[in-house]
Amino acid sequence: MAKGLLVGLKVIVWDVEDSKKLFSKGFYGKPFGIRKPKGSDFKTPLELSLIEALYLVEKGELEVYTNDRKVEYKELLEYCERNIPRFKILYLVYKDLREKGYIVRSGLKFGCDYAVYELGPGLDHAPYLIHVLNINEKIDPIEIVRAGRLSHSVRKRFIIAATSPKMEEVRYIMFKWFKP
Repeated sequence: MAKGLLVGLKVIVWDVEDSKKLFSKGFYGKPFGIRKPKGSDFKTPLELSLIEALYLVEKGELEVYTNDRKVEYKELLEYCERNIPRFKILYLVYKDLREKGYIVRSGLKFGCDYAVYELGPGLDHAPYLIHVLNINEKIDPIEIVRAGRLSHSVRKRFIIAATSPKMEEVRYIMFKWFKP
């Protein structure tokens, strides 16, 4: 099982072999100093987001440590809830997409929560951009148009993932441009 060190809002997997295994199992994390890795042929540690790390701990693929002490799943979950705004709904959507076989990466550069791949970065382009909303949250129609135009300009589908911390399911709404 891979071991990672909790450092602020990231988990670092220092062992290169563990890093390669995690990356090759589902494109988890980002290898240090490599902007666009092509496969798992790298020789650097791996940086995981807290959401990725929690998911891997839940799946039994990773143990997280801090100051030579193992951080249990519940403790890591509480740490995530304290440090990541909207954590519960973001994690619920992340987990749902991963369980469906998608590769889920940060969508920050596209102005959304997640960019979702069918095969993985370097193998295909992310066809979907996901914006996560609480199901009871109101959204301004202008925001939908803005997100739709951006996703169309980068040739991706814009999807709203609606859920709530109390729900166990995620509902997806996909927007697609068309010419009447």
